[in-house]
Amino acid sequence: MRTIYLYVAVGWLKHKRTNGDFLVTTHAAWVYMLHHSGIAPCLDLLGKMLFIEMIHALVFVHSMAQSSLLHTSNGNANGVGGAAAVSNGKSSDTYQNALDESSSSRSSGPYFDKSASKNVTALLGKTTYLNCRVKNLGNKTVSWVRHRDIHLLTIGRYTYTNDQRFRAIHHVHSDDWVLQIKYPQHRDSGIYECQVSTTPHTSHFIHLNVVEPVTEILGGPDLYIDRGSTINLTCIVQQSPEPPAYIFWNHNDAIISYDSSRGGVSVVTEKGDSTTSFLLVQQAKPSDSGKYTCNPSNAQTKSITVHVLNGEYPAAMQHGGQAHQPRLYSLLLLGLCLLLY
Repeated sequence: MRTIYLYVAVGWLKHKRTNGDFLVTTHAAWVYMLHHSGIAPCLDLLGKMLFIEMIHALVFVHSMAQSSLLHTSNGNANGVGGAAAVSNGKSSDTYQNALDESSSSRSSGPYFDKSASKNVTALLGKTTYLNCRVKNLGNKTVSWVRHRDIHLLTIGRYTYTNDQRFRAIHHVHSDDWVLQIKYPQHRDSGIYECQVSTTPHTSHFIHLNVVEPVTEILGGPDLYIDRGSTINLTCIVQQSPEPPAYIFWNHNDAIISYDSSRGGVSVVTEKGDSTTSFLLVQQAKPSDSGKYTCNPSNAQTKSITVHVLNGEYPAAMQHGGQAHQPRLYSLLLLGLCLLLY
């Protein structure tokens, strides 16, 4: 049966070469025919797994066909000289060298460079890339498979899935086979398999974690400040794989200007595993009351309402950045009096 497949494959490849409409890669033609024949859309979960193995088998047939064509062309080119070489024993040496090269290629076949094929943490909604670096690929094929539903995403440079957020990226003479994911969602988190069409196939697994940074303003949702005190607001951005490029502060939906005529307004930002931004407004006035919003570049906004008071004593106050609760002090004073009495 394999011989029949070989003759069919060789004949079809010759036909494609002579017509000049050869696809980007030879094995992609097999995928193209199966995909447009109506077979692929009807495959269930088991069918998809069998389909992947069938693609690998066809790639094997293609490589055998290329080898057969190569030997045929070499025989035609050698002609009578080839016959003389056989009589002198040179053909035997050439054949032995070919076997040695074949054995060498098998012993040093495709392998993964794991230092360049690492797990990825991606921001929700921001395009991310999974990289798989394969050395000594030869005529083998690299595919990406999503493990959550055993979904074949790419084969070589051909994107198989109908989800347009996924895309195969590979540059000529590069060992990197990249899976691009646009607008990643939480459901995209999980294991992705980079698979090479060896026999049996070899795989490297990459874990994608899609996260959404969390923004928090300390002391919210309301903060009470005495007139003349310093407003000290602290905004913290956590669970972000990279620090935000910037953090804007807004007062009543208008971006705060640090060079305004009001003066006394400054911001200090500290970046690290978590990013902290401090907004300082000196000599607070009633006009400084209102909603203050922390607006990071890579996370949701968070707001707090500041009340600048003229001697009033609400349930919670802050003097110079420290919380103050008069009722608590009254209770402590009353307890002290009772102890002394």
